[in-house]
Amino acid sequence: MTTIRGFWRNLIGQKEVDVAATAVPPSPAATTQINNLNLDIAPNDPLLAYMQQNPGVVSVSQLRLDSPALTAMREAGIELVVPLVSQGELIGLINLGSRLSEQDYSSDDHKLLADLATQAAPALRVAQLVKQQQLEAAERERIEQELKVARLIQQTLLPQELPALAGWGVSAYYQPARAVGGDFYDFITFPDGKIGFIVADVTDKGVPAALVMATTRTLLRAAAERLEAPGAVLARTNDVLVQEIPPKMFVTCFYAVLDPATGHLRYANAGHDVPYHYTADGVVELRARGMPLGLMPGMDYDEKETTLAAGDYVLLYSDGLVEAHSPANEMFGFPRLQGLLGTHGNGDTVKDFLLEELAAFTGPGWEQEDDVTLVTLQREESVSGNQLSVISEPVEFEIASAPGNERLAMARVAEIVGDGLPATRLDRLKTAVAEATMNAMEHGNQYDPDKPARLTVSVAETAVRVTITDQGGGTPLNPNTAPNLEAKLAGEQSPRGWGLFLIKNMVDEMHVHQDAEHHTIELVMNR
Repeated sequence: MTTIRGFWRNLIGQKEVDVAATAVPPSPAATTQINNLNLDIAPNDPLLAYMQQNPGVVSVSQLRLDSPALTAMREAGIELVVPLVSQGELIGLINLGSRLSEQDYSSDDHKLLADLATQAAPALRVAQLVKQQQLEAAERERIEQELKVARLIQQTLLPQELPALAGWGVSAYYQPARAVGGDFYDFITFPDGKIGFIVADVTDKGVPAALVMATTRTLLRAAAERLEAPGAVLARTNDVLVQEIPPKMFVTCFYAVLDPATGHLRYANAGHDVPYHYTADGVVELRARGMPLGLMPGMDYDEKETTLAAGDYVLLYSDGLVEAHSPANEMFGFPRLQGLLGTHGNGDTVKDFLLEELAAFTGPGWEQEDDVTLVTLQREESVSGNQLSVISEPVEFEIASAPGNERLAMARVAEIVGDGLPATRLDRLKTAVAEATMNAMEHGNQYDPDKPARLTVSVAETAVRVTITDQGGGTPLNPNTAPNLEAKLAGEQSPRGWGLFLIKNMVDEMHVHQDAEHHTIELVMNR
């Protein structure tokens, strides 16, 4: 119960008395202050029920209730209690001590107090509502600020680009159920050419989950730099995280290391959903035992291995996919997922295929229950070792950075590709090349004639690849972010980004590479 603290000095019948007012709802305990004493009224105290039923002035000495609050009132010297009732609800009490004149309260005093209660109750109720609204507004502002911080943390942690591996295709999808989710994925590139894949799920949501996510990602990366074996990386991460993680929180995590040259994949699992490996002989579960990270120290993690042959792919995912429910409350489930993968042999398109199946299963108006994360890794059909079977040697050329030269780049690429693509697909590739080259000359090279754009065209059995490199290093734009006109006009998004969005939708794959000095965009058009 909310308390109005302090003394009211009032004149009743021209005599001065000590008065305190105690508001009853909505918090679970009320405190009144008479002669500098604090008195608590518990929500189940019979005094409150009595006051609800008897709205008139009540003499404390005449009450016969088994009430701790009533006993405390008597000890504090309270003689009269006046209930404050608004719209039939008890919202407060006016508590009066003895008159300073030591005379008894008269019938006129009682009438004046009753009139006072009638007028004070609505005013007190309004004050309570205003205070409650202020508290709720402050809480909403706090929550919104917390979500902004958590979103910023999460956006910073998620990879800004996908790994570009010759002969391999990598895709990723992430959709949180709320403004901020607990899933995350990451890629770690090693000096020897190997690459680590991480998919994890932090319990809870909001800033706590985002902070645990940041900590876990840092620990995984630190452990991976010193330890080669995936099982050892998870064990080291667990031992450190268990000392830092808040109570009742933990992290499930799948960590794998791929050797792109051989297709060899070593992996370990810390309680995460079992990934699937699509092979020519069927879909295989990549099982490995291990407790979630952050639960108990000293855990060991099984380490397994497999090899991806040409045409194989691996799907890493979070439980938001398999635990989704249909309108009939049927769960999507692991058997359904494994069965669907068995019918779909293309790892480049399996992500979109599963999202379409999920949308059809859950139906329109689905309220997403948990975060959905998908990461796919496919070894292309034409892989031999780590080299693509090429029809012609890659052709490299430069274009001077000047307005309009994107047309020269487009024509040169079309000449090199020739009949390697159907006419409609070649036209789409030409449009993408022109847009990417213009971006490279304008934004990367600032139309500096001494800084040409460098293009490389490679025609392989399965795909045509074009790379455009400029000398504009720095932080790349995120090609996965759809442009928002209102956000750009309001300054909330960069005015750039329309070109990348167009390019991404004109080709089958787009990869962005960035370092301190160069920016490269790779376009892939399947044949």
